Amino acid sequence: MKTEINKKERVKKRALGYLYANDSSLYKTATISLSVKGYILSSIIKLPCRHNVKLKLLVDEVNRDEKLQAYWKCVNVAAIDRMGFSDHGPIHVKIVANSALKLLRLLVESGVTPNVVKDYGLINEDAEVIVFLASVMHDLGMAVVRERHEEYSALLALGFLQKYLEPVYPQDKAAIVTTEVLHVLISHHRQQHPLTLEAGVVRVADALDMEKGRARIPFEAGKINIHSISALSIENVEIKKGTEKPVTIKIKMSNSAGIFQVDELLKGKIQGSGLEKYIHVVAEITGERERKIIERFEI
Repeated sequence: MKTEINKKERVKKRALGYLYANDSSLYKTATISLSVKGYILSSIIKLPCRHNVKLKLLVDEVNRDEKLQAYWKCVNVAAIDRMGFSDHGPIHVKIVANSALKLLRLLVESGVTPNVVKDYGLINEDAEVIVFLASVMHDLGMAVVRERHEEYSALLALGFLQKYLEPVYPQDKAAIVTTEVLHVLISHHRQQHPLTLEAGVVRVADALDMEKGRARIPFEAGKINIHSISALSIENVEIKKGTEKPVTIKIKMSNSAGIFQVDELLKGKIQGSGLEKYIHVVAEITGERERKIIERFEI
């Protein structure tokens, strides 16, 4: 009986994308609740909005939007339950949104200008809005299909963007922000290279959600491959102000299997992102038997 109860609890957690809260600080702070009938998702995104009023309004709107949250649930039913992949739902988008915002702010502080500022004369706070909205919508298409899911993400995001942006921006600026978000969505994966700083930031932030909590459900379900094994090796990912470059990404691993996440997956996202000259990645093994810098490289 106990085994059956545990199995039901795992199914609930998987359907919600709740990936073992003890594996990272953001997983700990995620707020998820279940209704009695069906899985009605309540997922609270917390961001350091600072003085960005528009960003705060849109974060609140996303947190109130049950339809968007239902799409996140659909994403994880497809990604985890049907395909055996890692989390692409609410916990993932929280981590990506926070990582992307931190990357963007570090770059801006170092003098890098977002494209929406350079090309359209908007302000840095608008770039933060673009990065946030793209982060929470970039994987919506996973609910439909894996291959070329970014195209379906753009299709599903359009209605949300119209609803969110029209009360906050004049029509002309809402159109600009909409097209910029859609470009981020289309170029966050592999087929299309980013043409804007904002798109490059989200592309890299997407790959930074690599800590071991994200892979545990597929691994425990029996999906043992280089993706799950290497992800389980990643203990911590930290984004910091750099010295050699504007941003340093420090990655701590329990064993050398984590190099696959760093050298194959993260490196692949950084290359072609437009951020190569701004990011320095350092990977270090911190296990009991090994403690040394595995690889220090600039991309």
